[in-house]
Amino acid sequence: MTGNGEVDLPSLSEVIREHGLSARKSLGQNFLLDLNLTAKIARRAGDIANSDVLEIGPGPGGLTRGLLMEGARNVVAIERDERCLAALEQVQEAYPGRLTVLHGDALEIDPLPHLTPPIRIAANLPYNIGTELLVRWLTPEVWPPFWDSLTLMFQLEVAQRIVAQPGGKAYGRLAVLSQFRTRPKIVMELPPQAFTPPPKVKSAVVHLQALEKQPFEADARTLSRVVGMAFNQRRKMLRSSLKALRPDVEDILNAAGIKPTERAERVSLEAFCALSRAVDAAEGRA
Repeated sequence: MTGNGEVDLPSLSEVIREHGLSARKSLGQNFLLDLNLTAKIARRAGDIANSDVLEIGPGPGGLTRGLLMEGARNVVAIERDERCLAALEQVQEAYPGRLTVLHGDALEIDPLPHLTPPIRIAANLPYNIGTELLVRWLTPEVWPPFWDSLTLMFQLEVAQRIVAQPGGKAYGRLAVLSQFRTRPKIVMELPPQAFTPPPKVKSAVVHLQALEKQPFEADARTLSRVVGMAFNQRRKMLRSSLKALRPDVEDILNAAGIKPTERAERVSLEAFCALSRAVDAAEGRA
C-alpha cells in the first residue's frame, strides 16, 4: 500500500492493454483513467467511510479504486461488460472483502441484498442508461429511498437539465423530478480529454442529496406522469399538451392556480405539485 492509501495495482492504462478493454460505444462506455480525478470524484460523494457505495458501470475500475481509497466500507459494482471482470477481480484481491462485483444489466439487477445502510450511489454512468437510472432512483414507491445521496457523472447538458430553474430551455422533467426529492448541485466539470475515448461533449458530476421530506406535497407517480406529458410537447400551451390527461384538464389547471395558456417551461416545481394534487383529486385519489 502506498502512503496515500492506494493499494499497489497496475495503472489503468496497463489494465486496459492487458485485458483488451477498448471502450464500446454500444455500452455507452467512456473510461476515466486519471486516478487523481477518480479520487476527486469519490470525495464529491461526501464522507463514505461508514457507507456502502453502489457503483454502476465501473469498467476497468478507476472510480472503484477512488471509492475504496477514500474509505468506502463496501463497494457493490454492477458491470455488464464481461471483459472488465478480470480487471475488477484484481481490485477485489487488493481490497479483500470490500468489493462485490455483480455481472449483468443495472436496469435488471437488484443490488439491495448486497448492501447495508447507509448507502450512497456513485457512478460514471454509461451514457445510454444514465437518465433512466436517475429517474428510477428518484421515483421509488417509498420515500426516503434506500440511498442517502447520488454522485453521478453525466454529459454536461444533462447535468444542466437536472439543476435548471423555470424559464429556460434546460428546464424540464429531470429538473422537476430531481428538485422535488433532492438537493441537486453540479460539483465538478470535466473536459472530453479526461476520458478514453474522448466524448464529443463535456461532462459533469452532479451530487443529489436526498431530502427526508419533499418541499411540496405530491404523489411522485402522478407528478412524473403530469410533468412527462407537459414537457413532451413543451412548445404547446398546457391545455393542449395535457389534453390527453383528462377531458377537464382546463378546470384542473385553474384549480391548481395555473393558466391553461401557460407553457411547461414557465411552471415552477411548486405549481407542478399543486397540479398533481388537483389531478389526484379529480381522479378520486386525494
